[in-house]
Amino acid sequence: MDYQAIIESLFRGLIGERFIVFALAAIGLNLHFGYTGLLNFGQAVFMAAGAYGLAMMVATVGPRLNENTGLNMSETTLFWVGVFTAVVVFPILFALVMGIPTLRLRADYLAIVTIAVAEIFRIVARSPRFDWLTGSSDGLTGFSGTFYDLSPFSTTGRYFFNLFTGNQFFLVLVGWTILAIGTTICWLLVRSPWGRVLKAIREDEDAARSLGKNAYSYKMQALILGGMFGAVGGMVRAVGFSVAQPDNFITDVTFFVWVALILGGAGKVFGPLVGAALLYAVLDSSDTVLRQLVENDYIPSSFMSGTQVGQVRFMIVGLGLVLLAAFRPQGIFGNKEEMALYDR
Repeated sequence: MDYQAIIESLFRGLIGERFIVFALAAIGLNLHFGYTGLLNFGQAVFMAAGAYGLAMMVATVGPRLNENTGLNMSETTLFWVGVFTAVVVFPILFALVMGIPTLRLRADYLAIVTIAVAEIFRIVARSPRFDWLTGSSDGLTGFSGTFYDLSPFSTTGRYFFNLFTGNQFFLVLVGWTILAIGTTICWLLVRSPWGRVLKAIREDEDAARSLGKNAYSYKMQALILGGMFGAVGGMVRAVGFSVAQPDNFITDVTFFVWVALILGGAGKVFGPLVGAALLYAVLDSSDTVLRQLVENDYIPSSFMSGTQVGQVRFMIVGLGLVLLAAFRPQGIFGNKEEMALYDR
């Protein structure tokens, strides 16, 4: 058994890029569900909005604007305009599209619409008709160079106990900085009068309305803000892969965000962080352990092959969720009286 490889995979899951991506998306979902009671089953579309907002501005839309308008924006300018588009413009547009027709209705209508919008966006992005804009099924590349040009680390070196290459380590450092800022913002917001109104809407929307609060407006604000967190996560994911590809934002992605939130505890500021860290620590380390057990014949090939390891590790996570739902439905840090799965 290669214990060093197991420990390395464990720490990559705990602090690496995937943890950062899904922790950011789960913070956004926590604002939706944990604090406001909004059932968003399409967080992947906000993540895709972040990825494509940056990628399209740098790789397709920006160059066309330069060519047709003579603006001559540099690649650095296009990158930062893309960041603004990804984090602000696209999340607001998607939140308005999903929220305007549904937020005055029951929560299940929003759930249906978010699933639909996420799949519609993915299918449209895959379409050859929009290849000039989204790159169709191949996605868009060539937009992350400006980000990595800012890195002070050598591309050939290994950093943080040899866990990361230079570019990976730079992305992780920037991601952790964003995550710290985002967590602080969330902590401040939910303890403000605005955050208390969100909790009131979650517990009893009619009572909040009777006190003169515009529940529709507050829910829209929460949907937009949570979508922005998801968009930042999607942007980090796209930069890490150096590609914005529609199949990186399938429905399964939203499922993993929900798992991270439920595991850590909805309605708690640090719940999404702990949940995402545990989720990917288990997924990554169990993958390494199981593959080594199979390769060294500790597990007979007649019982499990190397190609089945990926499915088995998800079964382990699923078993953990079943036990969590049975014995601690509010999650690790959740408050049972305030937020239990069977109460939602």
